[in-house]
Amino acid sequence: MNKRRDFLKKLAAGVAAGTLIPLSVAAERGRAYRSDAEEREITPFHVKLGISSYSYWHFYPERTPLRHVIEEASRLGVGGVDVLHRQMESEEPKYIHALKRHALIHGVHLNCLSTHQDFVNPDPAERQKSIDDTIRFIRLAHDMGIPCIRISAGRWGTTGSFAELMDLRGIEPPIEGYTEDDAFGWCIDAISQIIPVAEEHGVMLGLENHWGMTRTAEGVLRIMNAIESPWLKVLLDTGNFLEDTYEQIETLAPHTVFIQAKTYYGGGRFYTLDIDYNRIAGILRDVDYRGYISIEFEGHAPNAEAVAQSIDMLRGAFGGV
Repeated sequence: MNKRRDFLKKLAAGVAAGTLIPLSVAAERGRAYRSDAEEREITPFHVKLGISSYSYWHFYPERTPLRHVIEEASRLGVGGVDVLHRQMESEEPKYIHALKRHALIHGVHLNCLSTHQDFVNPDPAERQKSIDDTIRFIRLAHDMGIPCIRISAGRWGTTGSFAELMDLRGIEPPIEGYTEDDAFGWCIDAISQIIPVAEEHGVMLGLENHWGMTRTAEGVLRIMNAIESPWLKVLLDTGNFLEDTYEQIETLAPHTVFIQAKTYYGGGRFYTLDIDYNRIAGILRDVDYRGYISIEFEGHAPNAEAVAQSIDMLRGAFGGV
């Protein structure tokens, strides 16, 4: 015991005299001499896997309870659940508190709140309604302990059904008398009003590449670059680029804070893409992405079976935990 005490005294004296370097300082110095590429080689690449609650529902008349999705995530060893707002049974405190308790007990993190809004509307009152809704969603996410919400820019709505929109590859003509520049202006103005509330509550806004003017990486970045806020980043959906998929993912990867990874076991409900997740993993490795990859199963196979397959496939590609 005395020898150990003497050793610790000598060690402390050496650090104080500058003859010994604390391990934490030595580690920092080592990192300072390594390039980013060398640092990535030393640090294993991995991401965290999650599940979108949408994977178990798909907007059927009978909603799949979020409690069930949390239980499935826990059973499958996946750490996060991306909550689709429209799947929630209530916004009342009693329901929210019970959901948070259920997630804690099952060792699952509620990691994103996927919400809907539409800023592409010539009527200022309608745009204000979407602004007010989004502010409510931010406060709801804060109360639920969720650090990020998904937001959509919106679209013209001139194509009618979603099936018709898909036939047009996500491209819509503007409302007569208006232009794409109008739509971008409305969206930029609306999100600019929302940003201070997001910052106040510590909730990140993840702008999704989601048809209309955000169907391309260029459109997403046009909005982001006009606002330039650390509280507005990209929520990347791997299934929403119908052309030049990997090039567009590569463009948005440095700005991405959350990823929804589409899978289509049993054939897609709207379309099927053959997504090379090994290639996407390489793109994300290059930008040192370490956030969540949230499975968004959108096929016809049984949900439980398909989500489990998706987890195995993505773990193989990303080394997810």
